[in-house]
Parts: sequence; structure tokens; C-alpha cells
Amino acid sequence: MSIPRSLPQSKEALLKSYRTRLKDDVKSMLENFEEIVKLSKGEHDTQLSRMTQCEQDTYEMHVRAANIVRAGESLMKLVSDIKQYLILNDFPSVNEAITQNSKLFRTKQAECDQKLMSLRDDMAADLYDLEEEYYSSINK
Repeated sequence: MSIPRSLPQSKEALLKSYRTRLKDDVKSMLENFEEIVKLSKGEHDTQLSRMTQCEQDTYEMHVRAANIVRAGESLMKLVSDIKQYLILNDFPSVNEAITQNSKLFRTKQAECDQKLMSLRDDMAADLYDLEEEYYSSINK
């Protein structure tokens, strides 16, 4: 994925920071998960007692699980930042949506105008008939 050179320097730097954050968070999640799996095997040759080693492993698993959660939250924040950036800076798609809505509303306006004109003509014809009937009637 190469970045086109037409991008402004700040935009290019921002996209590079997004990529860096993504890689760092995914790497952190993977490393912590691998270490938890290694700890779960329980094959340690240490000078600590078995109970002490279990407590230490449990504590390390909790810390690594918290690191995985932190990296996951960081990824969710990254997704939110990317969405916000896209919404605020994607002018072509915003302009296209505005143009499409404008065309849709103009079409609806034309349809409503046509229906109103037809209704006006029908009412005028009916009113003419009613006036003719009224003025030609004997019972005024």
C-alpha cells in the first residue's frame, strides 16, 4: 500500500501514524497472547516453590490479559479516529451525497408541482361547472 504523492504532508503523516498504531497494537496483542499460552504450559524450571510459581504465573497472566484489553481498546479508538477523519475530511463523498439528495428533492418538488397543477385545473373545471349550474338555476 503506497501512499500517492499528491497527499498533503500532514495527511500523509497522519495515515502513517494510524498504520504504526495498528501494527503496534496488533503486535502487542499477539505477543501477550503467545506469552499467556507459554505460561499455561506450566513447565518452568525455577528455584521458586510450586505455589509461588503458580501465583507469579497467575499474576503475569492477569497483567498480559490487561495488556491485551488495553491494545483492543486502543484499536477501537483507532477505528473511531479513522471514522471521524473519514467523515470530516471526505468532501467528495459528502458533496456527492448532497448532490444526490438535491436531485431527489427537486424530482419530488416537480412531482408535487405537477400534482398541484392538475388538482388546480380539476378544481377550476369543477368550479366553472358549479357556477354555470348556479347561475342558470331558477332557485336563486
